[in-house]
Amino acid sequence: MKQYKADLIILMVTFFWGSSYLFMKVGLNSLEPFNLIALRFGVAFIAAGSLFFKRILLADRKSILYSLFLGLLLFGVFASIMLGLRGTSTSNAGFLMSLTVIFVPVLSALFMKTKPDKRLVAGILLAMTGIGMLTLKPHATLQSGDAWCILAALLFALHIIMTGKAAKNTDSLNVGILQLGFAASFGLIFSLLFESPKLPGSTSGWIAVLALGIVCSAIGFVLQAIAQQYTTPTHTGLIFALEPVVAAVFSIVFLHESLTIQGYFGAAMVLLGVALSELDARKLFGFRKMARGSSYT
Repeated sequence: MKQYKADLIILMVTFFWGSSYLFMKVGLNSLEPFNLIALRFGVAFIAAGSLFFKRILLADRKSILYSLFLGLLLFGVFASIMLGLRGTSTSNAGFLMSLTVIFVPVLSALFMKTKPDKRLVAGILLAMTGIGMLTLKPHATLQSGDAWCILAALLFALHIIMTGKAAKNTDSLNVGILQLGFAASFGLIFSLLFESPKLPGSTSGWIAVLALGIVCSAIGFVLQAIAQQYTTPTHTGLIFALEPVVAAVFSIVFLHESLTIQGYFGAAMVLLGVALSELDARKLFGFRKMARGSSYT
């Protein structure tokens, strides 16, 4: 029952994050990437931290160290996504981020020195073929925006694995909140070094920052950290596979983006590869091998 509730929470977070690509695209119309990261996670940290101020003050050294590393990963994830959104569509970014679901078991296998099963290998090959159809045009190579999004998926896979570890060894609520503060700090530092930080100058810019900060970050990442106490990183990654579907719907409805026929086939192959890498069809549909000696009567 606890895992069922955790999965429902992660599904809700997936919906929030699917909408975040739309808000990031809108935010980038008036703000530079690092500036937007600093504002997004700064708002998130203030919103979440104000509710649990006394508890955060009791955070131990282990929680702070985990939060620092997770905050750095978060900064890397969203810096890569925002740089990617400058060179690819919102829907493309969403589907490429679904590669997180394949990267999680691959990295888990590497860290634990276990051999990946055949379904995972087949899923990877199918997803890579889908990426080619989704991102490559005739006589062209992988665009820089697509490459940034693939890097973001890899970093987010690391974040999921480390969040799962942190949730079992620390106060997950404190880690979920403190990582937002560290991500905001990294965003501010990079913005001061490479940009000219400013506040949004339009209503749409403020809506984007507040939606990203409060809904997608303060609520989303804190709920993720809490829910992952009761489920596995691989299971979490599988549910997050629905994120690109949500992102594509938002981009088509609000940004009027579209995919080519080749793009739709590629997107379908990415999702199929992701599902294949995680789902055992025999168990899913209740098929079992007949025991030796049994007979049909």
